[in-house]
Amino acid sequence: MAAAAAAQSPAERFATYEEYLESQVTAQDLYYLESEAVARQLVELGFRGSGDVLRREDFEARVQEAAGLPAPVSKKSLASAGKELKDNFLRALAEREEANRTGRISSIIFIRDRNSRRQEVSAYIDYAHRLTTDDFEVYFSGKKRLFPRSTDLSFYNWDRNVSTSNSSPNYQVSAENACGLLFKNKSDRKIINVDPKAYPGDNTTRTPIQTDLYLHVVIYDHILRRGA
Repeated sequence: MAAAAAAQSPAERFATYEEYLESQVTAQDLYYLESEAVARQLVELGFRGSGDVLRREDFEARVQEAAGLPAPVSKKSLASAGKELKDNFLRALAEREEANRTGRISSIIFIRDRNSRRQEVSAYIDYAHRLTTDDFEVYFSGKKRLFPRSTDLSFYNWDRNVSTSNSSPNYQVSAENACGLLFKNKSDRKIINVDPKAYPGDNTTRTPIQTDLYLHVVIYDHILRRGA
């Protein structure tokens, strides 16, 4: 039994990070420090215990991995971290960034605006995919705007009557059917219906965003249920 316990990782042996720290606190530590909280803190800082202590974020990442869940994203690694977000649209993106990066939510962003030629264009954007291809720090800092592209899930130039559709790593596009434009999530195979008069689909919410940056913005948040 002792050998089996030793073979387990700390994330499997302990329910919380605090329990993991307490496992390295000795009776002698408690005698001299007279405080479990201080003793745990000294273990976390590397002044007590084995000297090779997991950081809290590493421990939690291993717990997530052991549970078959996506690892959490460090707040410092988020493109929106530390940015002064002055518009509702940027705040909405920031609220969804971590969940889209970890795969808990798959958001589709609808943007309608005018391009540099004053032509009206719109697109449905796979947010999670764009997070992997674009530098979002320039968007969150206000240096550039997230804008429709012909390579997005669905793009339309209203002045030229030109449209394109492209599947992404997360969505398959269905543009020609009686229900209008549909997106099938490749993970759980659920359908997202972007018709504002229709039900958006299971586990999906439709949120219009009031913004000064674009003519029209709507975000569709699809919650991914693993094993669905």
